[in-house]
Amino acid sequence: MKLITAVADSLGIPAEFLHSYGPHMAKVQLGLLNQLPPRRGKLVLVTGITPTVHGEGKTVTTIGLTQALAHIGMKAVATLRQPSLGPVFGQKGGATGGGLSQVLPHDRINVHFTGDFHAVAAAQNTLAALIDSFLQHGQLAVDPFTIDWPRAVDVNDRSLRSVITGLGGRLNGQPRETQFVITAACEMMAILALADSLEDLRTRIGNIVVGSARVSDMGITGSLVMLLADALHPNLVQTTDGTPAFVHAGPFANIAHGTASVTSLRMALGLADYVVNETGFAADLGAEKFFDIVMPASGLRPDVAVIVASVRAVAANGRDNLARHVENLRLFGVPVVVTINRFPADTTAELDDLRAYCADSLGVACAVSDLYGQGGAGGVELAEKVVASTGGAAVSLYPPEMELTEKIRTVATRIYRAGKVSIDAVAAKKLAKLQATGFGHLPICMAKTQYSFSDNPKLTGAPEGFEFTVSDAYLRGGAGFVTAVAGNMSLMPGLGKTPAALTLDIGADGRMIGLDG
Repeated sequence: MKLITAVADSLGIPAEFLHSYGPHMAKVQLGLLNQLPPRRGKLVLVTGITPTVHGEGKTVTTIGLTQALAHIGMKAVATLRQPSLGPVFGQKGGATGGGLSQVLPHDRINVHFTGDFHAVAAAQNTLAALIDSFLQHGQLAVDPFTIDWPRAVDVNDRSLRSVITGLGGRLNGQPRETQFVITAACEMMAILALADSLEDLRTRIGNIVVGSARVSDMGITGSLVMLLADALHPNLVQTTDGTPAFVHAGPFANIAHGTASVTSLRMALGLADYVVNETGFAADLGAEKFFDIVMPASGLRPDVAVIVASVRAVAANGRDNLARHVENLRLFGVPVVVTINRFPADTTAELDDLRAYCADSLGVACAVSDLYGQGGAGGVELAEKVVASTGGAAVSLYPPEMELTEKIRTVATRIYRAGKVSIDAVAAKKLAKLQATGFGHLPICMAKTQYSFSDNPKLTGAPEGFEFTVSDAYLRGGAGFVTAVAGNMSLMPGLGKTPAALTLDIGADGRMIGLDG
């Protein structure tokens, strides 16, 4: 690995803006943005087809494509989310790429990193504690049943999905039904990821709604900003070949908006020719939310979208699934490139057949890549096709003035291809109240399964005409969106029967065992 100072030098970042966390990681102070052009580079959005439970290599592709762009002479930066400990100890066992396309140091990035997740949980839980304290002392004049502010922990723990806090009495606080969400899904994480300055962070935290009150009216905005102020600065690391990468913020894409921070994107776009940004899960989740939530909030418009496919995923979901994702991305006005991420078991005939389908049936640029095995050298064709394809004028799917329920129906029918959209009574009542009280202009953040276009994870492929059910809705006033929960989607994942925690360890030399790499 290069020293992080050398990585910063390669981007032209002055030393006074670098706050090192050891020799290989650093935070870059936001003051650098004042010295950068508003935008220098092209923004490449990496998304995928509906994945299998094993994943199809979207992170590997994001990292490897960045390396490949550097390989052909471009100044390139990757922007990725920080891994959550929930999936690291649950199903994934690490989320920093793999093979010759990783971000390093992978063990530190996967476990604790620069402490941003802990800061987010502290801010989320401090507000929860203050709410309960204000209720106990009669300082918050709101109906406790209207408060939906959860606590957060970065662990997959299904037992915390629905809890009762407080045992009553003078010492224990008022009993109240509430919940925990995983840190990556909490509103403070979304706020951290969407804020573009300390002032914007303060505004967004002040706009958090607690029952009928705003945080800005409760006299506690400053203390919450203080907890997140350091976490707001982007984290600079490097890829396996020393190419720069920002790894910052970590909202999930199935239950939050699913992309790296706006501050890291702005910084990267001011420093590089090409910025390769990963969005979570498939294009019906992370990509849709980028165009409909992140882009309107930040003004950052992608120049091209890359869909990651694999022989394995196409076999599991069908070619129509890939075609559907290509069609959907074209609705947003961006050029599309498909990359087939090569796995060792793939045959040349399978790869050639899928490539021909992309060219002949979908009319889309396509490249086979081997970024895991070859690093940047395995993605030269992809990089060249991305450079040749940039252009277009990205647009959102719906205007802000559209009513909330119509936004939900628009996403469900045009992106998911639902035939009927049902909004349960609880959700309908909440949405009507939000519309009537001035929040109707906000975008919708759909919380739904990542394994299907529908709200049923077992309905795979490219279904259409199904019934799509919205079971609940939450205002996230600080983040600036309304979360619509589809089906029985939970905001707190659970651990499987054989979690990755069974294979993780640390050796006597301090090296972590079982993570990527």
